[in-house]
Amino acid sequence: MRKSNTHTGTSPCILILNAGSSSIKFAAFLADDNLTRLTEGQVERIGTPHATFTAQTTGAAAATRWSIRAGSHASAAAHVLKWMQVAIEGQQMVAVGHRIVFGGPKLIHHQRITAAVLKELQRDSSLDPSHLPRDIALIRAVRNEYPLLPQYACFDTAFHHAMPQEARILPIPWTYYKQGIQKLGFHGISYEYIVATLRRIAPAQARGRVVIAHLGSGCSLAAVRNGKPVDTTMGFTPAGGLVMASRTGDMDPGVLLYLMEHEKLTPRAMEQWITEQCGLRGVSQRSGDMRDLLQTQKTDPRAAAAVALFCHRARQWIAAMAASMGGIDTLIFSGGIGQHAWQIRQEICRGLKFLDIDLDIRANRDRASVISTPHSRVAVRIIPTDEQIQLARIVRGLLPVRLPASKNPTRQATDVFEL
Repeated sequence: MRKSNTHTGTSPCILILNAGSSSIKFAAFLADDNLTRLTEGQVERIGTPHATFTAQTTGAAAATRWSIRAGSHASAAAHVLKWMQVAIEGQQMVAVGHRIVFGGPKLIHHQRITAAVLKELQRDSSLDPSHLPRDIALIRAVRNEYPLLPQYACFDTAFHHAMPQEARILPIPWTYYKQGIQKLGFHGISYEYIVATLRRIAPAQARGRVVIAHLGSGCSLAAVRNGKPVDTTMGFTPAGGLVMASRTGDMDPGVLLYLMEHEKLTPRAMEQWITEQCGLRGVSQRSGDMRDLLQTQKTDPRAAAAVALFCHRARQWIAAMAASMGGIDTLIFSGGIGQHAWQIRQEICRGLKFLDIDLDIRANRDRASVISTPHSRVAVRIIPTDEQIQLARIVRGLLPVRLPASKNPTRQATDVFEL
């Protein structure tokens, strides 16, 4: 049965949903100054018979984990919303925030999801078939359960919109740039969090020239000067830039033309090939997971080749981002690989001595917050990202000053999804 109102309770809270290709990460926060985390968890292996649900309430001794049926992101969202009814009992859910990977050329600011915003996302779905359809499915799933609950879109592309034109423009006819075909950049929620964290822990460094390496299953780098975006590696879609787990990153377009002609690939088949069969997985013919490659690189030449390629390209992109700013003062590693793979950080930095980067080998292995030596001109840091809390910060900043305290819905809320 559909709920006609927001989740009722005494204290306002915010639900955050962050969809992955086969997962949903979620968290709930009190909408207070500290954004107190109430619960968090994830649904994994969506679309398979082995889907699992993991959740933990703040203060609980251990997480709860069980198998579920989740053939789609929409059905997985139903499990999340059911869990929330129990986990935040006594609180009032006043908003849901979604991480939306692709905002396109028009949706350049974080904002409340209206009928117009949803239609724009639907129009852009063909440009990002790997992400937007599942994002839209989550939005609709929440709407079906709580039709009047305000939802907010937090775009990964929003952070990069302020890049200078020379960084955004692509080497194609100008008419396409005017149509919005330009470098959009991604991982913006993560970059917003890291920039805010650096301002707090090292304000002088935050005012300088910073290269942030967000290295995970999806990888990108950003050049940031005085907290403002200057350049980034991903382009019009998340397939560009640095080689990734299963995505090519930048490559000679002639290769794509060759394959389309000789393999008779349709545009959809080509998109799947670029994003699912290439990258580390394609080179190694084994896995796109860096942990697997590091474990087998000594005995498997293809795994070793994939690791070497990744580090080689990462060094190139760090240098390119530094060139965009006329130098580099701070290098930050984040993301699953950036935070945890000391071997990758060491190998990347080994080839960056010409930038006056000097890595402290022991600090790097110990995952210290600062892993450069005192003699290094460039400070090298590890800053674990937290997209969930950053999404909550964004949504809280978009909420009206006076949060709803009544169970009665407003007419304004019912207008939001009248399509």
